[in-house]
Amino acid sequence: MCSGKGKPLVLIGFILMSLEMIVSANTGFSISIYNVTSRNIYLRWSKFSGAVSYRITATPRNTGHSLLAHFSDVPVKGILTSLTPNTVHTVKVEAIDKNGIILAEAQTKQLTVPEIPVIDQAYSKLSNSITVEWAGVPGATSYLLTAQDGESFIETIVINSPGTVTGLKAATLYKITIRSINSGGRSLPSPSKKAKTVLAAPVLSVSSPSYNSIVVSWGAVYMAVGFSVSIMRSDGLGSMMKENTTHTSLVFTSLDPGTLYTIKAHAWNVNGIPGDDFTYNQITSPHAPSDVQVAFDSGTLRATVSWIPTEGTLNYSVTASSGASKLNCSTSSTSCTLSSLQCGSEYSVYVIANNGAGSSKPTDAVSLKTVPCAPGSITIEEDNSGKLSVSWSNADLGDYYVVFVKSDDGLEVHCNTSHTQCHFQSDCGFTYFISVFAYNKAGQSPLGDIFNYTTAPCCPSDFYPVFVSSDTVEIVWSPVRGAEMYETKAVDGVGVVLCHDTATICILSALQCNTQYNITVYSYSEIRGSNTSCVSKYVATAPCSPEIKNVSQDDLSIISVHWQANNDEAIYTVTVRGEAGLWHCTSSGNSCSITGLPCGSVFSISAVAITTAGQSLPSYSVPLETGACCPSGVKLYRLGNNGIRIYWRASAGLISTDLYGSKGNFTCIPTSGLNYCDVTEIPCGDVYTVVVSPVPEKGSKITFCPKKIYSVTCSGSSVGMVIYRGKRSAE
Repeated sequence: MCSGKGKPLVLIGFILMSLEMIVSANTGFSISIYNVTSRNIYLRWSKFSGAVSYRITATPRNTGHSLLAHFSDVPVKGILTSLTPNTVHTVKVEAIDKNGIILAEAQTKQLTVPEIPVIDQAYSKLSNSITVEWAGVPGATSYLLTAQDGESFIETIVINSPGTVTGLKAATLYKITIRSINSGGRSLPSPSKKAKTVLAAPVLSVSSPSYNSIVVSWGAVYMAVGFSVSIMRSDGLGSMMKENTTHTSLVFTSLDPGTLYTIKAHAWNVNGIPGDDFTYNQITSPHAPSDVQVAFDSGTLRATVSWIPTEGTLNYSVTASSGASKLNCSTSSTSCTLSSLQCGSEYSVYVIANNGAGSSKPTDAVSLKTVPCAPGSITIEEDNSGKLSVSWSNADLGDYYVVFVKSDDGLEVHCNTSHTQCHFQSDCGFTYFISVFAYNKAGQSPLGDIFNYTTAPCCPSDFYPVFVSSDTVEIVWSPVRGAEMYETKAVDGVGVVLCHDTATICILSALQCNTQYNITVYSYSEIRGSNTSCVSKYVATAPCSPEIKNVSQDDLSIISVHWQANNDEAIYTVTVRGEAGLWHCTSSGNSCSITGLPCGSVFSISAVAITTAGQSLPSYSVPLETGACCPSGVKLYRLGNNGIRIYWRASAGLISTDLYGSKGNFTCIPTSGLNYCDVTEIPCGDVYTVVVSPVPEKGSKITFCPKKIYSVTCSGSSVGMVIYRGKRSAE
């Protein structure tokens, strides 16, 4: 094509036959064709020296009839007319001198174009085109249609009738012509016909504001006085609805939801001639899904929402809202999973169906209550009665609570309550792992913090003294669960004695003798501290050591020991230890006597006190030496006139002999080393008591030695016979 006044023209690839130019080989004389019509050929030739005229001949192919034309030497171009259309002609030009002699010639062959077509009718069915009908002409290989509007025109090459010129303006009057074309060129234009393009189609704007309606609107159309709009299901089902209007919008209702509709619209002019159709496919908005179901997974805090699908839906949007929080998911299937739900929340869940037209109304909201959150503010307390009290704060949406308590030996118990406190029996020295869950119809809350609580260590209850002395008590006990250290405390009402150790034995020293102590063994752990509920026992220390105040020798073989009795309900035992053996006496008072001690021996005397608590330490030892013993083998012999010799077996130390009679008493102390002593001038005829006793270095004369009785007779005035009469103990 081409256009006037700068408007674009459409060029269809038509190739004209090349103009053939024949040049004389000898003279350089030539001829060329520059235009061809149905019956005319327009040609040029070159001047030839000496030529005064030129003769041109056109001979049609297959016929002998030629056309002849003469030209002077002034013009160099000419026209051959009255030729046969659509015929190949041999065109020859001859240069002739003044004598009529041909100086040179040149020739070419040229096809004339077909006859000029005649338009039968021209009409418009579309606003941008006009259709032309004509009778075909022989030899035409194509046709050139031209639509002219004022100075602008549009050309279109078509093959045959009918042909259509496109790219036109709507509602515009055009002058239409047609030319035939072959390889030789194109014919002259046919007589013109006028045709007016129809109205432009209204450009529709279509939407579906609801699942059963479609709104159609459009802008004004040039030269239009009315509009016709029709709608029907694209699948051909149902009936078509058609509306005529002078307005620029229409609303179609009672449509099927989620269904694709085909909408056609055209305008008409004052003559009632319809313009172009505008076709638009619009789907109605989907209906809201039905039967929305929500399945909540308490373990993952996810909810799967499902529904019955609705017609014509591309995808579905699910929204769960709780206050300012919103969760969404989208799917093209009939279920969707909402993730990251919050515990302890109540969500309003609804589903919207979507397609190209928009969205459906939300479904009726379905309430979704998630599981409650794990209870918080958990506190654990232990009382002295061996119970754990676990309490917590209320959890939103929690209907009831379960508390699990697992001890470190693997035993687990639980408590189910609608309150916010549970009590558990607990044992000393255990670590308990405690978790609290809240429950509602949706399930169990997520796992919260796991608390561990270690009870106070057990109290040693089997402690007992294994050694008790006046100032020391040794306590032992069995290990108890949970104890890392032990503290033993002894209290006597005045002072406190403590010992700390990890061992199960404690030696309490520096105690008061003969004192009752309240002794308690406390267990201790680093995590829980000391168990202060341990019971105590009373333990009395051994009696105090007695203090020997005095030791007296009452007889040759008897001693009396006196001490200070400084204990309650004590039995005292005195021990006399010497080379000859041991002697004991026992008394609950403050003295006791020991008999049968050998004379002349050295002894160590000590005393101990004994009570149910034990035995005291021995008293300080007191030395004792019994009396240089009473001489034995005492005999009396007569000496001379009035003398008596007292004889005894040898005995160490100083000896004193005494004779007691009615006529007088006599004392004799022998010379050291002798075992006899002589008493002279002793009256006869008397009975004498003889006592031979050792003389101590200090103190008074010993009086416990045996006394022997002798009768001394007279022989005249002198001592006669000495007769032994027996003996008696000392008084």
